[in-house]
Amino acid sequence: MADQTHVLFVEDDDVIREATQLALERDGFVVTAMPDGLSGLEAFRADRPDIALLDVMVPGLDGVSLCRRIRDESTVPVIMLSARADSIDVVLGLEAGADDYVTKPFDGAVLVARIRAVLRRFGHAGGGDRAEPEAAADGGVLTFGDLEVDTEGMEVRRDGRPVALTPTEMRLLLEFSSAPGTVLSRDKLLERVWDYGWGGDTRVVDVHVQRLRQKIGQDRIETVRGFGYKLKA
Repeated sequence: MADQTHVLFVEDDDVIREATQLALERDGFVVTAMPDGLSGLEAFRADRPDIALLDVMVPGLDGVSLCRRIRDESTVPVIMLSARADSIDVVLGLEAGADDYVTKPFDGAVLVARIRAVLRRFGHAGGGDRAEPEAAADGGVLTFGDLEVDTEGMEVRRDGRPVALTPTEMRLLLEFSSAPGTVLSRDKLLERVWDYGWGGDTRVVDVHVQRLRQKIGQDRIETVRGFGYKLKA
């Protein structure tokens, strides 16, 4: 039982909360379900779950604010749940530090697949079966100006100072650093970093690139309009 994945699920709708909890438990997850953000924060601090599912619109402490509080304390993966795919809340949740989002109403099998995809990339922050960068043979450290990426130690330094990245941000940077100067499309990044075998919302990529730029330098990742992004060599 010790190796079961512990999910924190924060949702104020009783029917959705109970039905989703049962569905996740049938798939082998251990679920702590809370009806509001404040109780969700308390449960997070007490239980330290493996992943958090946060509805955007919950009372007390909304899902976006809860995500920020969690991200201040942990790099645990966070998936936001939103009732509207075109809602600004989706972007706000991603900017707050969420790794992905799922639109309600959702199919239970789709939710489980997204949870497992997130957990796979968090369990293999180095990129799973992805080929290691060529420069990794020389100590595993790649250098781009003032930026150093240690592909073996999973550490990043800028001007000699450590840069704190979430596992998703680290995987995104590893994809860029494995092919500096090469344009990577949003769809390709969704496939490689988010493990999407199907089409996904490219806003997830855009917001994570924005967050990564804030940490490693705004000019380090270049936008190639109409095609994608590339890391400046």
